[in-house]
Amino acid sequence: MDIKNLMTRDPARCTLETSLHDVAQLMIDNDCGCIPVVENDESKTPIGMITDRDIVIRTVAHNKNPLNMIVGEVMTDKVISVTPDTTLEKACELMEKNHIRRLAVTNENNDLVGMLAQADIARSAPEHETAQLVKEVSESNLAMSA
Repeated sequence: MDIKNLMTRDPARCTLETSLHDVAQLMIDNDCGCIPVVENDESKTPIGMITDRDIVIRTVAHNKNPLNMIVGEVMTDKVISVTPDTTLEKACELMEKNHIRRLAVTNENNDLVGMLAQADIARSAPEHETAQLVKEVSESNLAMSA
C-alpha cells in the first residue's frame, strides 16, 4: 500500500511568522495536532513542524506567553518526509527510527502535498502493522523520556 492512498492531501500549513494563536486555530479547524511549517506563503517546501506539544513544552512549561509568540520560536526544525509513492512499510520504518508519529509528504519539487499520521495508518493499514508501529514509536518515546 502506498502513502498516497493513506495521506491527508493538501494539509493546512503555516510559516515561521504565523502567531501561535493562529496555528492553534488551524489545529482546531483541521482537527490535528501538527501543522507543517513552510518557507513562505508562496513556497510549499517544508522547513519544520509545529505540534500542540511544542506549544505547551516550549512556552507554557517555561512560563512564556504563547499569545505573544510566533511559530519560528517554538517549532521543531527537523522534517522527515516521504513521497506519495513511498510504501507503508518504509513510512513505518521512518516513524519508528525517528521516534515520530507524523511524516510530511512531498513531491519531486519538495513541495508539501500531504501529511501521513500514525492515525491514518491505524485507520487503513492491516491490524498487525498498526499494532507494531504504535508499539515501536511508543517504546522509543518512553525510552527518550526516561
